[in-house]
Amino acid sequence: MKIAVVTGTRAEYGLLYGLMKKLQYDDLIEFQLIVTGMHLSPEFGLTYQMIEEDGFTITRKVEMLLSSDTPAGISKSIGLGVIGFADAYEELQPDLIVVLGDRYEILAAVQAALPANIPVAHIAGGDTTEGAIDESIRHAITKMSHLHFVTNDKSYQNVIQMGENPKHVYNVGSPGIDNIKNLSLLSREELENNLGISIGNQSFLITLHPATLAPGKAEEQCESLLTALDLECSYESITLIFTKANADSEGRIINNMIEEYCLNRSNAYLFESLGQLKYLSMIQQVNVVIGNSSSGLYEVPSFQKPTVNIGDRQKGRLKALSVLDCDASADSIHKSIKDAKRLDCRNVTNPYGEGDSSQKIYSFIKKYDKCSFLLKKSFHEVSNT
Repeated sequence: MKIAVVTGTRAEYGLLYGLMKKLQYDDLIEFQLIVTGMHLSPEFGLTYQMIEEDGFTITRKVEMLLSSDTPAGISKSIGLGVIGFADAYEELQPDLIVVLGDRYEILAAVQAALPANIPVAHIAGGDTTEGAIDESIRHAITKMSHLHFVTNDKSYQNVIQMGENPKHVYNVGSPGIDNIKNLSLLSREELENNLGISIGNQSFLITLHPATLAPGKAEEQCESLLTALDLECSYESITLIFTKANADSEGRIINNMIEEYCLNRSNAYLFESLGQLKYLSMIQQVNVVIGNSSSGLYEVPSFQKPTVNIGDRQKGRLKALSVLDCDASADSIHKSIKDAKRLDCRNVTNPYGEGDSSQKIYSFIKKYDKCSFLLKKSFHEVSNT
């Protein structure tokens, strides 16, 4: 059986890592790895090299990311992606494609699979994120997919409500928790030596992405975040570790603003990508995680650390008690940071599972030695459940 996994970003690769390892070492599976999007961009750190360092052989690279992050540029990137994936599928002839999440790179991959009659297994469908176009992309991918591996009970119900057959929908939890459970995380000293920084006694890990349903607001929201950080941090008293925004529209505005901010502050650092091991290790060391990345909701609660979740990008997503929501104003962000520093997270439970998601997904996929029968879908009426 030929199984192709598609990855386009550092975050989604980290979530897929455990499953990819299981597929890679299965003698009954021809494992194909298709890399695209931010992984192939020098601007975002050429993270395909990290994938190769992890012991994976990349079967095909699909170039699709334009230098423009305007809405027109994003749409053109999707078009290039569809063309590139069409060529890759024609050559590789996979029996099943595995994708995760809600990015436009993955939308292109699934679009190309549809006319090629290749079944799709989709991880993390059914979530709601009302502040980003990811919401619509995720649901579109769900309707073009055939196997569904969701992260929680509410998402399970949402996927079935969209007419998907419950027999092919599995609640497996979030694969991100697997890495926390299985990786040997770096110590503070190892992390500091590796990155060439001093984390200090107080530190924040910060990632801000554009809220793609609020066009033109990226500069304003980033300015509010940086103002809030200055209100909270007396100079050099708190270490600020930033990771870059992803390749969404207006992402470069955020990255440029943070780069300039860090140039003027010796306690602030910006990294293109930390990679999953260093990123998870950093969560373990910092006091608060700040921004609007899904990792603040998926992974951070397992470390029993607080998350300040800014704005509407993750609105509607299931949240642990350690996640503090705030609007994108400087005063609100500053207040939430102060509240987060006082928050006791020792008894917080992560609602996204216990760290066995990759094994569950692998076991369910193995049951489908023939996937072509999944292509003929009928709309499942919720009233029949």
